[in-house]
Amino acid sequence: MTEQSVAIPDAEEHGRKLRADAQRNRDALLVAAGEAFAEKGIETSLEDIARRAGVGIGTLYRHFPTRDALNEAVYRREVETLCDAVDPLLAADQPDLALRAWMHNFAGYVAKKRGMAAALKSALGADNELFAYSRQRIQDAVARLVAAAVESGTIRPDVEAEDVLKALSGICMASDLPGDDRTARLIDLIVDGLRYGAPASV
Repeated sequence: MTEQSVAIPDAEEHGRKLRADAQRNRDALLVAAGEAFAEKGIETSLEDIARRAGVGIGTLYRHFPTRDALNEAVYRREVETLCDAVDPLLAADQPDLALRAWMHNFAGYVAKKRGMAAALKSALGADNELFAYSRQRIQDAVARLVAAAVESGTIRPDVEAEDVLKALSGICMASDLPGDDRTARLIDLIVDGLRYGAPASV
């Protein structure tokens, strides 16, 4: 079977709960696709993704009838993984450190989705629900982290979530490799600036 094969509808799209083994295969495909896109770009072959996931190409097509369907599912999963990390990060460390860790995670998210977003916007349209959903989830995540850090006194009280997100997005857009050492260093410099004048540091 090749990438031009006839598509088989994804069971999840029709509201049917997947069997445990089918769900494992779907999850493995999403992980494998995310890794492949980060390493080789959005045009990596679907056969390579299936091999990475340890399944046949037919299994990939049963879950994701088209390349765009796979891209969309990977994109959504990356957003959810990024934003669902807020609670564990806040539970594990003080809020400014949780914010710093999340910002580094965001850089990794940008690295993985580079190219994917452009392909999806071309296929789905820039005003598609997926992008509105992604923006809202990310904005909410940053707002929670900033609010917690302000309340704890570990960052300055005049910081707004939008400030953090714009600075972080600018760093990632300016870098060819969002996960490289320079990106990490710039994120740490931003965090140092957020801490300057914070009540807990005085």
